[in-house]
Amino acid sequence: MKELKILIIVIFFSLLTYWGVEPFAHSKMHKHVEDKNFAYNDLPTLTKKGDVKRGEALVMGAGACLGCHSIKSKGMPAPMDPNTAAASYGVNPPDLSNVGALFDERFLAQLIKDPVKALKLEHKFDGKTRSFPMPAFYGAGGDKEQEIADMVAYLKSIAPQEVTPKEAYVASCGRCHANRYGKYEQIGFVPKTKSNIKTNQDIDLLKFKEKVAEYQGHLADYMGKLPPDLSIIIRARSEDFLKTFIEDPQSQLPGTAMPRVGLTKEGFEKVTSYLEETGDPSKPARDALGIKVIGFFVIFTILALLWKRSVWKDLH
Repeated sequence: MKELKILIIVIFFSLLTYWGVEPFAHSKMHKHVEDKNFAYNDLPTLTKKGDVKRGEALVMGAGACLGCHSIKSKGMPAPMDPNTAAASYGVNPPDLSNVGALFDERFLAQLIKDPVKALKLEHKFDGKTRSFPMPAFYGAGGDKEQEIADMVAYLKSIAPQEVTPKEAYVASCGRCHANRYGKYEQIGFVPKTKSNIKTNQDIDLLKFKEKVAEYQGHLADYMGKLPPDLSIIIRARSEDFLKTFIEDPQSQLPGTAMPRVGLTKEGFEKVTSYLEETGDPSKPARDALGIKVIGFFVIFTILALLWKRSVWKDLH
């Protein structure tokens, strides 16, 4: 029984360290911020019911969305390539094909009405010394609140029923953050090409890298520094940090140039799913193996105790 008691003590203190001491230490080392479950209560609720047809006319016309944005799902390409757009605005404007599926409708409405407030970037763009590249929508001659609701309704109507984790990452994070494990750079996925026989260099890949470097230069100037690669962020930061930082970057890092993303809870889960897929691809196999290892130790302990009793039963 002595060995069993020792085993119980070792297990107890191991679990205490794993589930008690370590989380407590992290809570003291890193500021804890309560998440708001992506509710965006600081933004006004839409009071108007949007009309999809009117919203389409506004997005295509008076809203001037297509002057900067693409809607690839509708066969409408971007007016500029990523590098030209970054040279003009600092960052490539997002495609609008699936924003209605990923982003909160109150956030979208505020983004149209007052992008600086929606993104929580008042400290960076005060409108006097520096203006935000995306202009606010001042209305098309009618009820502005109704027009904004119409545009939001249209964006939601064209969004796909299902957005993959990879698509969610590209739409939400991909214009600023690379993910080398996912073979993704800010202007797109790294091309798969064959090397040139004479030079042993992949000409297309070199051209792609040159464009990436140019884009990253514009992005670093715009943001203040180049945003970090997110390949292993899922392992470097806690889920609480990632959730609250994406929900409201200023809550974790006051003064950061990163804007509020505006994701819904489901959109956040899509993004973290992709980060887990690229940053920790062995996690499912590791979790499955862990259960087997624990089962092995339980069975081994029982057999060892039975063997000890059998061997020592005549000596006690």
